[in-house]
Amino acid sequence: MPITTAASRLGMTAFSETRLIELRPNWTSEEAKIVIQAVYRQVLGNDYLMESERLTGLESLLTNGQLTVRDFVRSVAKSDLYKTKFLYPHFQTRVIELNFKHLLGRAPYDESEVIEHLDRYQTQGFETDIDSYIDSNEYDTNFGDAIVPYYRDLVTTGVGQRTVGFTRMFRLYRGYANSDRSQLAGANSRLASDLARNSASAIVAPSGGGEGWAYQASKLGTAPDRVFGRSSQGSTPRLYRIEVAGISLPRYPRVRRSNKEFIVPYEQLSNTLQQINKLGGKVASITLAQ
Repeated sequence: MPITTAASRLGMTAFSETRLIELRPNWTSEEAKIVIQAVYRQVLGNDYLMESERLTGLESLLTNGQLTVRDFVRSVAKSDLYKTKFLYPHFQTRVIELNFKHLLGRAPYDESEVIEHLDRYQTQGFETDIDSYIDSNEYDTNFGDAIVPYYRDLVTTGVGQRTVGFTRMFRLYRGYANSDRSQLAGANSRLASDLARNSASAIVAPSGGGEGWAYQASKLGTAPDRVFGRSSQGSTPRLYRIEVAGISLPRYPRVRRSNKEFIVPYEQLSNTLQQINKLGGKVASITLAQ
């Protein structure tokens, strides 16, 4: 069942309404094809897969019953295809975030999990680290040998879930039509700061969501927290930062929307908020700048 009534607005309806994909006893070749496509979508982060990239040898082994779904997932995650898409181009912390998402269907819950996998990767290698996800009790409990992994923290399963996992998943998940290689933040970690502070992550609606906007922080996540001087003569020394998502630019056609930041004194706060509202912007946060 959905974990929230806002499933459609957050772009997760496709997961809350879709049944588990499982290769049950006496399966047919058509059912095997469905499983193969689902594994590609999950493990490859919904990235576009060319026909020439397909792992046809592994597909044949699964279709012939020589591999379980778990074995097929493991083989895809260890393949040169996966390494080319997700290991070589990314920082290691980002790789670990993606491994959690692709193989366990969730985000890392705390920094200790990332450190554990980082240490294993550095001392025992990438393939041993992949095995640690797939051979874990968590994988066995939730997926076993026959179920294709799915984004568990976007639905209510009641098995080993944490609230923080739901909020963090939205830093990794950017919509059903999005892929893990086409996100604005690129190769950077999405969760490093939140994990280091042991704080919950903000839920940010995916691009193309029901409200048509999605606030994204700056790529480096280092917006200034202080400014110098006052905005106008006679204004108070206290300044406020207004972060706005989806503001319409004053041009024709009005199809482009952008994120913007305003730093204003208290006296101008009300007028600025009114102006933002007229432009169709969504206030993401108001914080003290000075």
